[in-house]
Amino acid sequence: MKIKNIVYILLLLCFVGFIGYRITSNSAKKNDSKDKGAKDKPVTVTGIVVRSKTFDNNLSLSGSIEANEQIEIHSEVSGIVEGIYFQEGSNVTKGQILFKVNDIELRAQLTQASTKEGLAAENERRAKLLLQKEAISQEEYDIARADYKSAQAQSQLVKAQISKTSVRAPFSGKIGLRSISPGTYITPTVMVAKLVNTGKLKITFSIPEKYAAEVKSNSAIDFTVSGSTKVYTAKIYAIEPEVEVATRTLQIRAIADNIDGKLFPGTFADVKLPLDIINDAIVIPSESIIPVQNGKKVYIANMGKAKEVMVEATTRTDSSILILSGLKVGDTLITGGVMSLKNDAPIKVNIK
Repeated sequence: MKIKNIVYILLLLCFVGFIGYRITSNSAKKNDSKDKGAKDKPVTVTGIVVRSKTFDNNLSLSGSIEANEQIEIHSEVSGIVEGIYFQEGSNVTKGQILFKVNDIELRAQLTQASTKEGLAAENERRAKLLLQKEAISQEEYDIARADYKSAQAQSQLVKAQISKTSVRAPFSGKIGLRSISPGTYITPTVMVAKLVNTGKLKITFSIPEKYAAEVKSNSAIDFTVSGSTKVYTAKIYAIEPEVEVATRTLQIRAIADNIDGKLFPGTFADVKLPLDIINDAIVIPSESIIPVQNGKKVYIANMGKAKEVMVEATTRTDSSILILSGLKVGDTLITGGVMSLKNDAPIKVNIK
């Protein structure tokens, strides 16, 4: 009896175990089927068909605006300032007297020098008559002539010093704040004011050496300044003859009109330098590029799967990048969802 019960119990346990095995096996198969289905399900991405177009290759650079001409006004002689003939912050013209240094002592010296010059001239005249009559030697005449020339040079020297007491504007422009007043004792070391010619302005900027051969004199550039949306135009007029070794850049200078006076020296300029226009260029959205260790890559659609392609890229704008190699016209480029893709991953592309 006991043996019979034990047999029934064993059979029951085997039956329960078999049922549990079948349930577990079916569950595992179902999960494997789900995982396989999920793995094979294509990822929905966005893309574009690569096409060629004309590309205006503009180089974005930072530049500095400088005055066309700018100097510090100093006096060449020392003395008391007896008159100031300009208004601070006003425009002055070339040759205009800016201020006058007292020259009373110099005029006294000129009177003395002129008297000596007159006497020396008379002595030279008499010596010449005597030489013609052979009353004196040639040496004596030469001494009298040398005295006259020396006195004449002294008078000219004093006149030059007097002319320096009237300081004139060397060019037309706007004069800044003055640091002197009438009655100030001034020396050549004192800066009176700054004179700036802002009718035209220089824009100085540097480009990488690889673009050096593409820049030409008389080429036009566009630039903007902070706080304004207006686009200004300038013309390149000077190019440095050598690349700076430390930075591997080439310095360029352009000039622009400042008729409205809204540009100021010392400000920064955002420069757009046009390079060669490229026909049949391939330009793609910047978000489709993935930086990798050995360069840049993109994904294209290939028979329902993502295909990794290495590309060579160059000029970048705010929203696009120029491709030199790796892509061809007609490729379906994946532009959205690229960061989660892997090579040969199944995809479904929505073409924009």
